[in-house]
Amino acid sequence: MKIVVCIKQVPDTNEVKLDPVTSRLIREGVPSIINHDDKSGIEAALQIKEAVGGTVTVVCMGPPQADLALREALAMGCDEAYLLTAREFGGSDTFATAKIIAGGLKKIGYDLIITGRQAIDGDTAQVGPQIAENLGIPQVSYVEEVKVSGDTVTVKRQFEDRYHIVEVKLPCLLTALQELAAPRYMHARGVIEAYEKEVEVLGFEDLKDTFDPKDIGLEGSPTNVFKSYGKKAKGAGTIHKDVSPDEAVEFIIKKMEERHII
Repeated sequence: MKIVVCIKQVPDTNEVKLDPVTSRLIREGVPSIINHDDKSGIEAALQIKEAVGGTVTVVCMGPPQADLALREALAMGCDEAYLLTAREFGGSDTFATAKIIAGGLKKIGYDLIITGRQAIDGDTAQVGPQIAENLGIPQVSYVEEVKVSGDTVTVKRQFEDRYHIVEVKLPCLLTALQELAAPRYMHARGVIEAYEKEVEVLGFEDLKDTFDPKDIGLEGSPTNVFKSYGKKAKGAGTIHKDVSPDEAVEFIIKKMEERHII
């Protein structure tokens, strides 16, 4: 069985800054990490491989520096890695990104595809399901547990105040919650082997026969971000000491009335 995990290299959200003019993320000098849900997907894939056999391939669309994220996945135990990168891919929204990644998966081949539920920098939860739609395969989102038996995948799917138990046939796509699996640590030998392996690069020329070039990049993206806002620092609060409960309630009500909250 060929398990493919799609990952995204994202900025560490504790360090995110926005350009005040363009409202885009400032990535220069910001530490990058593998998206949390995606990393859980890697671990789930490795556990499936250990249980039933097969191989684990990791795929990332991004700039050349995403090579680091792919090598981290290799160090965890993945067998091979592919980087989808080209200037033509720049500016792609989720619709265009899914077209490109689906094109790459058509070239690479797959039985089971695992993506993270959503990325911490965009929070759309759209790319995984859109990849499945482009490939014409079944999908199960919000996966918290997974078990593979033969050509059947049994999934525990989180759903508001309950769970769904879903059986789906391969090939299929799953989107992983962070709770799906706790990622293992890299070990020294794994890091050495990761840098002995080749990360295969697929560019525009390699994939252009798998999608309409008009559907990718900035020009092919039907959506765009109009404005982004960073978190603003809050002013220091007012502390009133040595007041009775009744005085505290009276003070709070007065402040809420002043701000027209009540």
